[in-house]
Amino acid sequence: MGDPLLNLVVFALAAAAATAVFWPTHGLLARSRRHRQLAGRILLEDALKHIHHQQKADQPCTLASLGGALEIASRRAVELVTRMQDARLVRVADGRILLTDEGQRYALDVIRAHRLWERYLADETGVDPLEWHMRAEEQEHTLTREEADALAERLGNPRFDPHGDPIPTADGTMPLEPAVPLATLAPGERAVVTHVEDEPHAVYAQLVELGICLGMEISVVERGDERILCEADGRRLVLPPLVAQNVSIRRLEGAPGAGDEKLVSLEPGESAEVTRLSPMCRGLERRRLMDLGILPGTRIELEREGLSGGLRAYRVRGTVIGLRDEQAGMIGIRRAPESGRRAS
Repeated sequence: MGDPLLNLVVFALAAAAATAVFWPTHGLLARSRRHRQLAGRILLEDALKHIHHQQKADQPCTLASLGGALEIASRRAVELVTRMQDARLVRVADGRILLTDEGQRYALDVIRAHRLWERYLADETGVDPLEWHMRAEEQEHTLTREEADALAERLGNPRFDPHGDPIPTADGTMPLEPAVPLATLAPGERAVVTHVEDEPHAVYAQLVELGICLGMEISVVERGDERILCEADGRRLVLPPLVAQNVSIRRLEGAPGAGDEKLVSLEPGESAEVTRLSPMCRGLERRRLMDLGILPGTRIELEREGLSGGLRAYRVRGTVIGLRDEQAGMIGIRRAPESGRRAS
């Protein structure tokens, strides 16, 4: 008849195994089903994004181009397009795959979620810029419209992502800003960076290493066939023309203003008014400086220099704080007319 205790143990193990497989919400089958559903949704949404980008670039989207972009076989591409047709997201005309109005709205929802998440990573976290796109690729498929709207409100409804790409509004409007390549800037001209292309990744990595970012003021010092010498935030930058093509700018008129000095240039006893924080100052570091009261219009004074750890002591809103030179170099100032060294 067998050992009753052994039978009980075997039954308990079998029940536990069955539960692990068949549990409606957390079982292996349920999780496998959700994984397949998510994978199918990701593929569909990636397809809609690709078709949108092709239409925007006035390039035809075909079964071959769709399959190549998504790295799927021709048969799978046909199944995907059929699925999107059945859902009235696309139509096919003369071999070209085109978005319907509903498909366009869906694609813009995904793009909106992606670019808002990149903005969040840039403004609210210390995530490396080289990881923004990859992390946003993961989140864009999980955010609902309501969650995207809440995130937009939290971020102040930004118009552009940290690369300068427009963020679609909730109603699908895409803000635009005219821009030209940095490579067209002549020596002596000044501009503000309005877009930094993040593809190909190797070129974007060079731009990140150089510290070129959205909102940065930049000027061309010297231009040749093999390099473009620029100046930005008091630094000299050397860009190959091919890399410079991935940076778009808006030209600025007139001479540099009086607020182009940096806090690091103050001498002990001198005071100044903060004019801006450099666009290079992002995420948690930017938030920390703002929490310390370093905002445009704030009066700041260098109390003393040469503190331990490479810090200098500054007085801000009646409080003395320590800043490293690299931090002070990202704070633009306008010297007070009466500023000068205090009498010792």
